[in-house]
This record gives sequence, structure tokens and C-alpha cells, in this order.
Amino acid sequence: MTKLECNVTSCLHNADNRCCRRAIVIDGQEAREKEQTCCGSFDENRDSSFRNVFKTPENSVEISCEAVNCIYNENHRCEAKGIGVIGDGANRAEDTLCATFAVK
Repeated sequence: MTKLECNVTSCLHNADNRCCRRAIVIDGQEAREKEQTCCGSFDENRDSSFRNVFKTPENSVEISCEAVNCIYNENHRCEAKGIGVIGDGANRAEDTLCATFAVK
């Protein structure tokens, strides 16, 4: 599992800059730069008032990774010790990106 820091506060799963999901997907099958990646697990918190009282932020998250050109991708799994997902103010997945992506 990978340590995930996420500044996408407009995401339903974000709490205290961490994700409340146990697993996420990073999309970007053809990515050659980080701007071509995104968090495929993003769900917009449309009214900005929802708080997930049943889940707590995870310290480590399982990351399925479709960005096969990334140096951390091993068999569609992220093997980085930690990653950052950014896109504060995002209202769709394409407004986010994996800040840790590095092309092979």
C-alpha cells in the first residue's frame, strides 16, 4: 500500500488531505506527463457540505495504476512509497492529476 496525500478537497472521499477510500485508480494509459493522468476514483462533493462520518482517512491506499508509462507502475499497481494527487477545486476527474508521475 502507498501513502497518499491528496489536496482535492472538492472530492467526496477527501478528509484532511487524505483519502477515505481503501483503494483508488490512477488513469492515464497514454500519459507521457503528469498532466495526462487523473484520479479515476474522484467523486465531486457537489454541495461541499457532505462529511463522511462513517469512514476515516486512510494512511495508506492501494493504488491501481493505468499510467503504464510511469516508472512506479508495476503490473498496473503503483509501487511508489508515497504519491500526491492534486487538483484543488476540481469538479471532474480530469481536473486532477498524479503529481508523482514520472515517465519511464
